[in-house]
Amino acid sequence: MNTITSRLAAAPISWGVCEVPDWGHQLEAGRVLSEMAALGISATEFGPAGFLPAQADQRAKVLSQHNLKAIGGFFPIILHNPAANPLTAVAAELDAYEAAGASIMVLAAETGVAGYDQRHELDAEGWELFGRNLDAVVKAAADRGIQAVVHPHVGTMIESTSDVDRVLSDTAANLCLDTGHLLIGGTDPAVLVRDYAARIGHTHLKDVRSSIARRVQNGELSYTDGVKSGMYVPLGQGDVGIAGIVRDLLAAGYRGWFTMEQDTILETEPAGEGPLRDVRQSVAFLRGLESDISG
Repeated sequence: MNTITSRLAAAPISWGVCEVPDWGHQLEAGRVLSEMAALGISATEFGPAGFLPAQADQRAKVLSQHNLKAIGGFFPIILHNPAANPLTAVAAELDAYEAAGASIMVLAAETGVAGYDQRHELDAEGWELFGRNLDAVVKAAADRGIQAVVHPHVGTMIESTSDVDRVLSDTAANLCLDTGHLLIGGTDPAVLVRDYAARIGHTHLKDVRSSIARRVQNGELSYTDGVKSGMYVPLGQGDVGIAGIVRDLLAAGYRGWFTMEQDTILETEPAGEGPLRDVRQSVAFLRGLESDISG
């Protein structure tokens, strides 16, 4: 897996499939997976609970029918609740990962509140428990040959730059470099790559309109309304600097997946191409970038 193309993956959220209640119209897996395959994409993240079968063998079968490799995916989990053992919550998912041959578990530190429109902070005691639980989950996954990475994400317990720094300094966990959520949370993803490339275990490539992202940052818009307002755009058409980030990752020796993940909200079943059009443009951008680099 030395090229961008050989490490190119998709995610159902680019088709509007999301775990948040009332997020929008949810497309059937058959349409989403078929459209991924039609774009020449060979790998995908699992998507939210209910998108694919819960049974490990059935989940693997569905992906195989579309000639898609499972790389793992987004897994919301509460890590700061003293009454809940996260290892119990993660055990069944690790079974499914093993059955499907998936290798990356992208941990989103849930707050306990549905959706991503509220900011939450941990006190010192909460951080201590959070870090201890996070390291335990990372170890449990590693014992099964799976890398668990932390996903900085708007509206979760890991959102701001100080949150990200705390994970890097106080735990052994690697990060999912989500270029959109990092930027909205106040972290420059390009700087993070330059300073901590060795701690990046996975990527979610998002491009954003910075004018809308700033409105989400300052509380003028909720995250959900930012998505509805067109905050996310096809790769290469926003203000994140995706080309430079990918180049710097490759130069630093990054060997993980490049997952295209543009959060989308659908009102109804698309009559035409729908989200496929934007994902196609993102695929073309990354393939063009690969040609530029190799040329």
